[in-house]
Amino acid sequence: MNIEVRENFDAKNLTSFKVSGLIERAYFPKNVNELIEVLKTVKKPIVLGNCSNVLLSSCGISGDVIFTQKCNAINIDDKKVYAECGLKGPMASNEVLKHSLSGFEFMIGFPGSIGGEVYMNASAKEQAISDHLSSVQVFDLDKKEVLTLTKEKLEFGYRNSICQRKNYIVLSAEFELEKKSQDEIKERMDFNLTFRKNHQPSLTLPNCGSVFKNPENNSAGRLLDSIGAKELTVGGAKVWENHANFIINYNSATSEDILNLMLLMYNKVNEKYDIKLNPEVVYLGNNSEIEEKIWKTLKQK
Repeated sequence: MNIEVRENFDAKNLTSFKVSGLIERAYFPKNVNELIEVLKTVKKPIVLGNCSNVLLSSCGISGDVIFTQKCNAINIDDKKVYAECGLKGPMASNEVLKHSLSGFEFMIGFPGSIGGEVYMNASAKEQAISDHLSSVQVFDLDKKEVLTLTKEKLEFGYRNSICQRKNYIVLSAEFELEKKSQDEIKERMDFNLTFRKNHQPSLTLPNCGSVFKNPENNSAGRLLDSIGAKELTVGGAKVWENHANFIINYNSATSEDILNLMLLMYNKVNEKYDIKLNPEVVYLGNNSEIEEKIWKTLKQK
């Protein structure tokens, strides 16, 4: 394979949480064909896009991690859009704007990539990645083959898709967007950016976006605010003072700092309301028993 591979790679600068941790082997395919080649060869890989909602263990990750940032092609034909998994949301949003296409306005403030957004059915401001999706190309890690899934077969739900229940890696996606005036599209994009700026921390404050998913018919932020989460700090991690569902790495926090803070938030809400918050952040690591124990508690439903 003529694919870039780095050993003992520190992924700190590729993650929005900016937590250091060495990865045993990191792969950087340049396109979807190279990505498929790696997936066919490597056993049990972890595949990451823009790492915008991922907490990597400070203890590192043993084994193979594939980063898809370079798989970022986009092709537009009339209202049809083809996007590779590593394409960042803001880039996709700006590209379709040039063609007067609506449907990606919500992505303008998202640091994530197309693959991750399909995987979790990302949404904001009354738009979701699944709204205009036609089909997705995935790699089945169990069968080591490429599949094409229609929107119906992806079984989308709130922050959920079949990719989370099957061993599927998103390779690319096809969409059919709507024609609208550029002024109308740009106005909605600007509104989304302003809203995000006023309600979420800038990435100059290392964070991973919303920490917990909203419980059904409820708000994780409101629940956390009511238990005084904005006053909570563990090591170099603290809850953002402007919204209780965000954690900031303000002073070289470790993954253990962040997980312990998440556990504190989780326990306080559970004690007061008997509600078990479900993390939106994804923790990856296999070298720390303490962190694994905390994560198992956080993932209890």
